[in-house]
Amino acid sequence: MKKVLSGIQPSGQLTLGNYIGAIKNFVKLQETHECYFMVVDLHAVTVPQEPSSLREQSQAIAALYLAAGIDPQRSAVYMQSHVRAHAELGWLMTTMTSIGELERMTQFKDKSAGKDSVGAGLFIYPSLMAADILVYNADLVPVGDDQKQHLELTRDLAGRFNSRYGDFFTIPQPYIPEVGARIMSLDDASKKMSKSNPNPGSFIALLDSPDVIRKKISRATTDSGREIRFDQANKPEVSNLMGIYAQMSGLSLAEVEAKFEGQGYGPFKKELAERVVDVLEPLQQRYHEIRSSGMLEDVLREGAAKAAGVADRTVEGVKEKMGFLKG
Repeated sequence: MKKVLSGIQPSGQLTLGNYIGAIKNFVKLQETHECYFMVVDLHAVTVPQEPSSLREQSQAIAALYLAAGIDPQRSAVYMQSHVRAHAELGWLMTTMTSIGELERMTQFKDKSAGKDSVGAGLFIYPSLMAADILVYNADLVPVGDDQKQHLELTRDLAGRFNSRYGDFFTIPQPYIPEVGARIMSLDDASKKMSKSNPNPGSFIALLDSPDVIRKKISRATTDSGREIRFDQANKPEVSNLMGIYAQMSGLSLAEVEAKFEGQGYGPFKKELAERVVDVLEPLQQRYHEIRSSGMLEDVLREGAAKAAGVADRTVEGVKEKMGFLKG
């Protein structure tokens, strides 16, 4: 069975974009793959985090994984920091990564732009991400367009290690679903929906109340005209909303067009809001049940133990290949 590895940072509220582009696919992948889904708290601290906020967001994301349908009996759900092999292999991968490779990372350029001081952790972040993937010899990695460059570095590092020390690592492949991989902002369809956007009206948080969801969608930016037609070049705003509707309803884009032919933006947005509420309300109910049940600690502990059983063996194999003495 092929392995899948992915994770989300606990650095803000999860959005509908995270659900459609990532978590919804996690649930699907666990049916056919051996899956490792972590909360990447080590990556979160590449920029300063308030400790109480980091703890709360870490628990919230793990609970949302479960509420969305990730089954801890089939998939390992855990904190990245609870599996020490991630950090150890991260250092070993850093020693194999050149400064030039890290300097070319677009995300580093974006996040460091205009800053007088940038942490070294942000700079070597891609080497740790490579270790996250390679420590399980993952076959598939669900990634957004913004993470493709990091996965390419991972593939390069795996090949470099294999060339230098002998075949060991699987060369991972990206998993990018054709539909729903990139949900855009509600106020500007040229930008990805992001929890870091300072405008809360630009995204739907998974824990937004039904009334807040309705209000945000009613205020979402639309294109000129009133036709409900999927045309990303000429009607990017309504095309984005149609993509959300298709994901929430299970209809194709053509079926969405037919359903709202001649109705205009008002009725479409009202119906879209109800579809989103229909999906998120039961997820929110399960989330609150999970948080109040006390089960989360056990799930994370068992998930970390399962993940560490695989990851520790990988690190021992890497160290043996590299010439380290056995402890």
